[in-house]
Amino acid sequence: VLIREITRRVNLHGIFQACYTAGVVLPKPLARCRYYHRSLNPKKLIEVGFSRLAPRMTMVRTIKLYALPEGPQTRGLRPLREADCETCCAMLNEHLKRYALAPQLSVPEFRHWMLPRPNVVYSYVVEAEGPGGARTITDMVSFYSLSSTILGNDKHRTLRAAYCYYYFYTKTSLSALITDALILAKRQVCAPRHAPSRRLAAAQPPPSPPAPHHLIRA
Repeated sequence: VLIREITRRVNLHGIFQACYTAGVVLPKPLARCRYYHRSLNPKKLIEVGFSRLAPRMTMVRTIKLYALPEGPQTRGLRPLREADCETCCAMLNEHLKRYALAPQLSVPEFRHWMLPRPNVVYSYVVEAEGPGGARTITDMVSFYSLSSTILGNDKHRTLRAAYCYYYFYTKTSLSALITDALILAKRQVCAPRHAPSRRLAAAQPPPSPPAPHHLIRA
């Protein structure tokens, strides 16, 4: 029903073709993306039936296996600000040019989609100090949050997932940015409520345009 309504609204603007994602193979796929899940709150995920204990694993060992540092490890990491949008938009567009299929965002579009909003989208930049004390942005990472209602469970009511969103990197490694995104997603999205479980683990950029993917689940 929702897809049909979105289609109807888009058609009113004279647009009759679009790209979308699906969990099955449909005719004429443009790209494929593998989803990865990284548990931020494994105890809750097991309790609600989203995942299960691995053979010969205990809950204590599982929680220890998925433990993360208390805070981000990248120096100069901070939330994206309004004043950063023009610079970050240009750097993101430049980064996206490496992909065969990717959007090019205008500054207003970047501002709309990327400025942090609690329970919606979380964006962070790395600011480094250059010559003469000038500070410049070198990297960006972001994720968005989606919630699902848990049915038939007396202990938990909501499952929140964080999905890896847009990023670029020129100084910090992608693996370091993703690790910090996991830490921040656990803090911002999951704790003390719920976290997503997901796919920040890739240290190399995918061959196709970056599609949203889970960070964590809890």
